[in-house]
Amino acid sequence: LLFDCIQISSPFFLTTTSTMRINTFFLASIGSVAAFAPSLENNNGLATTSLSVTREEVMSTPNTLEFGTIWDPLGLAEMGSDETIAWFRHSEIKHGRVAMAAFVGWWCVSSGITFPGQLTYGTDFVSLPTKGLEAWEAVPGWGKAQMLIFAGLIEFHDEIFASRRDKHYMRGGTPGKNHCPGLYDPLGFAKGKSPEALARGRDVEIKNGRLAMIGIAGLYAQASIPGAVPLQPDC
Repeated sequence: LLFDCIQISSPFFLTTTSTMRINTFFLASIGSVAAFAPSLENNNGLATTSLSVTREEVMSTPNTLEFGTIWDPLGLAEMGSDETIAWFRHSEIKHGRVAMAAFVGWWCVSSGITFPGQLTYGTDFVSLPTKGLEAWEAVPGWGKAQMLIFAGLIEFHDEIFASRRDKHYMRGGTPGKNHCPGLYDPLGFAKGKSPEALARGRDVEIKNGRLAMIGIAGLYAQASIPGAVPLQPDC
């Protein structure tokens, strides 16, 4: 949640350009911590991942009220193993969270809502441009590097904690579950909720995240190519 709040509040962290760079950093981090994931062995001594959540479990949520069926024209849900589908869902949830924070943050920048004080020596937050991509470009290089490294460290440790303190999402754990202490739900809103309420919350999060990914993509397209999105003002 701290990572998301930074994106919501900071005008320099609210573009799809930064999101794509972060995703690249995330993928590198995931690969580097793969060795920490628990490994199971069958009777022949070969590694297996039979305890992963099944494809059917992953695809059973959220509901399909909007289309009446699973919308997957490219058949991506049929690719790979159960572990692949669990990874897809984990990635979808995380991308959705970033997109929701980025969309709200982009709106904050366009509305002139900023932190008080200075972004860096000689640069006030209020002096930053009110357009998302221009605001990002106004951030010094070291400032961008700090944010990307911070995001990468969160991802790195989340993978380690998922493997060491709980079930990894590719080994039977819950895809999308955050394991970094204090970064998600620090106020404890989810405590005491029933399993049914938590499940509905996850479904809502996935759907809102999907919509936010479309929204931030539209903002980026309009900012990069004026007129690309009909009726969308400059942003």
